[in-house]
Amino acid sequence: MILKQILLGIIGVSSGLIVSAGVFTVLISVGLIPRFAGKMHVARKIFILEEMVVFGTLFGGFFSIFGDWGMIGEFVKKHRIFGESATEGVWNLIGTLFLLMFGVFAGIFVGCLALAIAEMLNTIPIFARRIGFRHGLGIAILAVALGKLTGSLIYFTQQMFLYGG
Repeated sequence: MILKQILLGIIGVSSGLIVSAGVFTVLISVGLIPRFAGKMHVARKIFILEEMVVFGTLFGGFFSIFGDWGMIGEFVKKHRIFGESATEGVWNLIGTLFLLMFGVFAGIFVGCLALAIAEMLNTIPIFARRIGFRHGLGIAILAVALGKLTGSLIYFTQQMFLYGG
């Protein structure tokens, strides 16, 4: 039985290393982090940005596997950190603000990654040439982004995720 557990652990760690190596390879080949550093004018601190991506991935993986270690809310509610009556409301407000910030930053990151991959593959210029697009490519990309935003808002405000609609 212990040999089976050791084998499963080795397979799990190996699979995780392969997947994370693939993700980091895509980020490096697209050049997303250097592009962010250039846009933010912090090229001198590119290694810190790269380290933060690695640490963010490690922490995300850790908390997705060991979820009990990330249960800060239970600790706050149990010990009534913000007082007897205010703890629930304050913690709900903090959680909502955190989720909003995380959603915005995750959306920005995924959008930048998708555009960087599309740019790397030269799909946007090829598409524009094929359909005879001369002017307004920025407006078209903005329309696609706004369409995705509208779809996401409808999806979450109508709670379609609950019933798979």
